Amino acid sequence: MIRSLFIAATGMEAQKLNIDVIANNLANVNTPGYKRSRADFQELMYEEIKTPGAASADGTQLPSGIQIGLGVRPVAVQKLFEQGDFTPTGNPLDMVVEGDGFFQIVKPDGEIAYTRAGAFKLDSEGRIVTSEGYPMEPEITIPSDTTQITINSDGSINATQPGSSAPTEVGQLEIAKFSNPGGLKSIGKNLFEETASSGVPTTGVAGTEGLGTIQQGFIELSNVNIVDEMVQMIVSQRAYEINSKVVQAADDMMQIANNLRR
Repeated sequence: MIRSLFIAATGMEAQKLNIDVIANNLANVNTPGYKRSRADFQELMYEEIKTPGAASADGTQLPSGIQIGLGVRPVAVQKLFEQGDFTPTGNPLDMVVEGDGFFQIVKPDGEIAYTRAGAFKLDSEGRIVTSEGYPMEPEITIPSDTTQITINSDGSINATQPGSSAPTEVGQLEIAKFSNPGGLKSIGKNLFEETASSGVPTTGVAGTEGLGTIQQGFIELSNVNIVDEMVQMIVSQRAYEINSKVVQAADDMMQIANNLRR
């Protein structure tokens, strides 16, 4: 009965973590470029009382053994990088990567971060930056007298200036791709960092070498599906509840045992 108390406790802890992950997904349902997470679980070790296939006392072979599992534990909270829906904005600096790839951002410490959130803006120097003011990599500056910005599917950025009928190319976007994007480290602000698990990024021009293409005037929405999250929340809540019932049942059984009289 003591064993069942601890087994049920691991189940309650696991479901608590699952609800935390679901809550974060739902909190970011309207966050552009957000990628939902999923908690993965693994059974704990087994206490082996009889080994399957072992010889019995009368010389026969046991067709099955006795192994008691000791509960569950979380092993990963994985980011799922399915593409979110696109929504038109009409803003010439809003961009999406259609397909694989991330925009590259330079953090204040000089390190490169990666994002799928393409809600870019201009800073006081005309550079294309994130909402936090972090510039793109490579850095691209739009002339102050630009009347129209055109971004092509290959990521080339053109600016039309007064007195000129033909736009002038002012920069070329480069996007990055990872062999294992699920290994990226989330650092908040819609940014990811490279890790040993993600591998080294492959950078290049959009639309080449398996990289996605750029679409101007759109934002990629979160890939959270509210209905799926609600179903998962109900399942997790019920699992937490039933594990608490096991704790209660084990406690009741211990109480019965303690009250036994000769």
